[in-house]
Amino acid sequence: MTDETRDRPEPQTGKEAGAVLLALGSVAAAIGAASCCALPMILAGFGVSSAWLFGIAILSAPHRLALVAAAAVCLVGAGIMLALRSRAIAGAPGCACGHRGVVPLVIILAICGAGLAVAGYLYA
Repeated sequence: MTDETRDRPEPQTGKEAGAVLLALGSVAAAIGAASCCALPMILAGFGVSSAWLFGIAILSAPHRLALVAAAAVCLVGAGIMLALRSRAIAGAPGCACGHRGVVPLVIILAICGAGLAVAGYLYA
């Protein structure tokens, strides 16, 4: 093993997966919170039927504030993990590790989760 291969930083797939999972968790919690009022209005605006949301709305309506809080915690966690990942990659000299699609995916999921969480809180 040469010194060059020993000094190369390892890809941080755990942080990437954690950020994506937290962003997906925020979207799932936000869908549960917005399923009773805001999401049917948004889907109807796009011409999509929202009758399938009735079952989710019945189950999640009593827990709406807890779901909004879970979405907020997951969004903050995904943002922190994304910032730490970006700082770790920027700090490694000559490192081109990590997947290029992770950052845009987490940003898109975080924006969707934040929008649904806010809509779920405001329209309920």
